[in-house]
Amino acid sequence: MPMKKKQALKCAPALLALLVLCGCTAQANTPTLSPPEASEPHETAFFAMDTLMQMKAYGAHAADGLQAAEAEIYRLEQIFSHTLEESDISAVNAAGGAPVTVSEETASLTARALDICATTDGALDLTVYPLVAAYGFPTGNYTVLSAEERLDLLASVDYEAVTVDASASTMTLEQPDMGLSLGSVAKGYASQQAADLLRGYGIDSALLTLGGNIQAVGAKPDGSPWKVAVQDPFTDSGYVGVLSVTDCAVITSGGYQRFFDVEEDGKTVRYHHILDPDTGLPADSGLSSVTIVTDDGFLGDALSTSLFVMGLDEATEYWRAQGGFEAVFVTDDGAVYITEGLCALYEPSEGFEQVQTIAMQSY
Repeated sequence: MPMKKKQALKCAPALLALLVLCGCTAQANTPTLSPPEASEPHETAFFAMDTLMQMKAYGAHAADGLQAAEAEIYRLEQIFSHTLEESDISAVNAAGGAPVTVSEETASLTARALDICATTDGALDLTVYPLVAAYGFPTGNYTVLSAEERLDLLASVDYEAVTVDASASTMTLEQPDMGLSLGSVAKGYASQQAADLLRGYGIDSALLTLGGNIQAVGAKPDGSPWKVAVQDPFTDSGYVGVLSVTDCAVITSGGYQRFFDVEEDGKTVRYHHILDPDTGLPADSGLSSVTIVTDDGFLGDALSTSLFVMGLDEATEYWRAQGGFEAVFVTDDGAVYITEGLCALYEPSEGFEQVQTIAMQSY
């Protein structure tokens, strides 16, 4: 099947619009609670979905809630992982193009992700994973692909060749040598599910950190907003600014998160893990990081990746067509852009005071 190119997007110079940040209604049933504990913070840390996860919650049933949230994340990893042999996704990848029966949850999540692949015109593509693996990002055994190797793998990158039959809960990869991954959406979905579960335990103040995914449940116990730093993509420490948020997800993608450097023609060239599905090369869009603020962790995870691939101009046009989020963009030359809805929520750091606000419409 020939590789399809994303259609060129013609962009006006500006940009995005206002989002009223709101909380999510808990989907989980209220559990049977153990005897109340002292009203003090409880914390947990564990490794799942290939990242360190840290969760902090307040309230009488915080310990019970965190234990349940951790178990939920492990459960989701078991069905969504592309590396665990017993997962739904591994079964689909190993089927050689045959239909595979999966859980309703896997089918639903994949269908939602494919919708975003379509609305982003392929900037998000769930089938780019074989290229990510060939570069060595999952294992740390890094390699630079030859043009021939890259083009050979690109021939099987096509999200439209993934079929989900929701009524039968089956998934099919139309090409037997394709590979599917939900890595661009799974942590965002998991953080949202964990937050909803905590609310079911009566917890209205918690902060979940799943790698670059932050999920705030309510506000701090004193009613003040959570402070979430937007990392400086050019240094190992520091940040470009701080967001004050309540009851929402803050999710960042950047080329600084996973990368390796090589010497090419006397210059250091960086290969990062966010690949452009059109080229199979690390996305070179002029952006160093994208932070999405939204009440939907799944959406934030998907868009932080796809908007990074798009670049600033295409990303702003996407928002104008779709909406549903706010964003902080840091360009390769160190400029910081924030969408208008974050003006009262964002405080720049020293050295990044010149923040450019993206208006609701161009003038």
